[in-house]
Amino acid sequence: MEIKDATLALAALGQATRLSVFRLLVEAGPEGRMAGDIAEALSLPGATLSFHLKELSAAGLIQGQQRGRFICYSADFATMNDLIAFLTRNCCGGKPEAACMPATKRARDKTTKGART
Repeated sequence: MEIKDATLALAALGQATRLSVFRLLVEAGPEGRMAGDIAEALSLPGATLSFHLKELSAAGLIQGQQRGRFICYSADFATMNDLIAFLTRNCCGGKPEAACMPATKRARDKTTKGART
């Protein structure tokens, strides 16, 4: 991921409603959620949701798939993972065992190492 793409994605996620929409779609997994379900879950008017979906889509963070007359949205996990990789690239001098690794990965690594010994 290039810095301009990361900036666009971070700007899109830097707004509370869009961040909530994105997190909801991440929780939904690859199956995604219908636009009406998203609006209902977050108590958003359709026009407001449409604006935020457009911004997230333009940043490459979500994608929509036509299902009849409706659109199902899902998180673009490849873009999300690219953004995370961009943010953590060369973290702590490129030493993956360092303390700056995400907490869940550190906990998982400790559990795995403990099971091996």
